[in-house]
Formats: sequence, C-alpha cells, structure tokens
Amino acid sequence: MKHNVLAIVLAGGRGSRLDPLTRDRAKPAVPFGGAYRIVDFTLSNCYNSGLRKILLLTQYKAMSLDRHISIGWSRYFCREMGEYADVVPPQQYIAESWYLGTADAVYQNLFAVEDEQPEHVIILGGDHIYKMNYDKMLQFHIDNKAAATVAAIPVSTNEARGSFGVMEVDANYRIIGFEEKPEFPKTIPGREDRCLGSMGIYIFNTRTLCDRLCADAVDVGSKHDFGTNIIPSLIGDQPVYAFSFMDENRKMEAYWRDVGTLDSFYDANMDLVSVDPHLNIYDSAWPIYTFHPNLPPAKFVFASELRTGQALDSIVCAGSIISGGLVAKSILGYSCRVNSFSKVESSILFDNVQVARGAKIKNAIIDKEVIIPENETIGYDQNCDRNRGFTVTENGITVVAKQVGPSSFI
Repeated sequence: MKHNVLAIVLAGGRGSRLDPLTRDRAKPAVPFGGAYRIVDFTLSNCYNSGLRKILLLTQYKAMSLDRHISIGWSRYFCREMGEYADVVPPQQYIAESWYLGTADAVYQNLFAVEDEQPEHVIILGGDHIYKMNYDKMLQFHIDNKAAATVAAIPVSTNEARGSFGVMEVDANYRIIGFEEKPEFPKTIPGREDRCLGSMGIYIFNTRTLCDRLCADAVDVGSKHDFGTNIIPSLIGDQPVYAFSFMDENRKMEAYWRDVGTLDSFYDANMDLVSVDPHLNIYDSAWPIYTFHPNLPPAKFVFASELRTGQALDSIVCAGSIISGGLVAKSILGYSCRVNSFSKVESSILFDNVQVARGAKIKNAIIDKEVIIPENETIGYDQNCDRNRGFTVTENGITVVAKQVGPSSFI
C-alpha cells in the first residue's frame, strides 16, 4: 500500500428497484455472474489497487452480506499487518436514527476514521460493476493538491437526466460546477449529447472530510448527501478535481454499470454469456475475488438421442448438474439441478435452483432455492406469471422470488 488511505464502502442501500431480489438481502449482496456478489467488484478493485483497510457500512438486511464478507474476504487480509475488511452496522454513537444519506452514514462513523487517522479517505459505492485502479485516482488527487476528487465518466444527456451528478470542469479538470441529478444537465463543451457524470467515487483529505461532515450534520436544510451537499459546498472554496475514469477492463469501450434495476441487472448478466463480453471476468491481470464454496465440478449427464445434458453459451457454476436437460444462453449458480427434458434459456438461476423434469424457463431470473415443478413453464406467458405473483419487468423478464416452492405454481 503506497499511501495511508482508508476505504469506506457504502453498502447499506435498500435496492428497492431490484425487488424481489432484495427482499431478504442488501443490494451489494445480490449474486452476479453466477459465482460473485455485486460487492465483490468494488472489493476486488480495492484489493487490486493495494487498499488494505476497508470499512463496509451496512444498514438494511445485511446478514447475507456480513456472512459473505466474513467467509469470503477475511482470508485476503492480514490483521497482524493492520489489514482488514470490516462490516460496520449502524452504531448510533451520534444519533439514534438510521442513516439519513450517504454523507450522514460516514459522519456517524467518524469515530472509526479518527481511530485509523488516515491521510486520505476514499468513499465508494458497493453496488456497481466495473474495474478501476483507485491508486491512479489517488495519485492524481495528490499531484493536484486537491481537497477532494470525484471520479468522472462521460454519459449521454438522457442517461444523466435525473440519475447522475453532473460536473462542469475547466481545462485542468478542476470542477467549477456540480449538480446532483439535474433535470437539464449541462453538457461537455462541443458535445451536446454528452455530460460528465459522477461515478459516486470520492477521495478526500481526511481533515477536509471531517470538517465538512461536521458542518453538514448541523445543517437542518441538508439532505446529508455527498453529491447534493458535500461536493457542491467545496467548489469555489477549496480545490476539487474530476478524475477521468481509467478502465482496467481493457476493452474498446469503458465498462461501468449501475445494475440498479431488474432489467439492467439482467442485461449485465446476459452480457457475460456472449462470445465477446463487454466485461472480462477471465482477466488474470485484474482478478475478481469472491468466496468459492467447496463443491464438486459441474456435471453434464446423458449423451443419447433421447436426451442429452448440455449447456450452450452459458456459465455453469460448481456443484450443478445438467441431467438430460438443455441450458442455453443462461447463468447457473452453485448446485443447481436441471433435469431431463427441461429447458433453461436466456435466464439467470441463483444457487440451488431445482428445475424438474420437463419444465421450461426463458427470459427469467430465479432466486436461490426455488423449486420449479415438473412440466411447468416460466417466461412464456407474462399474464400467467403475474397472476402467480411473480414480477414481470418492463422488458418482459419474469423474476421469481426466494422461498417459492411447488405450491406457488398452482
């Protein structure tokens, strides 16, 4: 680790737009790509960037996230060397309320920052999919003698409207204007269709951060949010810079995804089973770490004219058995079972999903431990799916929640 830095990962969001996948888990704990959780990408960026002191601030439904960090990530850090990735639930040292915003979440945990006494603090979200070397951003922050630095990525005007913090910068990338989720976002000069969007990644000098958070905490009119309040309050008062996103994914187009809706989540997963995915999870130069359970390899059985267990253009995780069924353009998590004459197409199955004989699934997301009865169909009749209590997205993706058994299909 080159610098004295504390990383704070904001991992407490409800993720309501991902319901029903977030009914029992925090958004960062939602499975992604079969073997991973969403938070693994931010944590892998930290680890690959040499950041070894990490606090994950949780709030809602944090049990599965806490378990994942404890089992899957503690082994990567050496306590004796001062390394850690600690889950921090609300301590209510300062207030008896839930976190009121992103800034308030960090403010209520300033005691942990003061205990560590870092020179810099990097604030990260735990719910985006991307690869980034934070050390390059930190060096940019130090070289420019910035009080704060915001990671920036070009986005379309339509995409930015009501969704992104939008920045204006001078020729040296010093921020001269910042609006959070504007209705009419300011565009990049000479590019009327593009804006400079905030990625929600911030680096602060620790003293600056503590002073601003304390001032914000007593402002009754504040939303206690970094993008809405803290960053705009610094502009014009102290040097604040935009750092242009440097993608470690090494593809023609920079990859950064906010998988905040069911459709965007589905699309990002389906990208992984394409011939040349936008996101390369097989890159040994920037590995994505996670917890891999002790399971046997995936198995494909029956190679006959009558029935053949096969998977085409798919990701199939360990412990799964394709027993005479067909899996196409799909992602299967750990220990799934696809039985004879069944078909899974363009779908995402979380861990331990059981697809019985003759069942057919397409364009669907099936949460963990769901049992699909014999000869059942999912994703073929949207009205039927809705009537059975399943969620159907705008793009026609059927989502089946956890704890759904055979009785739910009657």
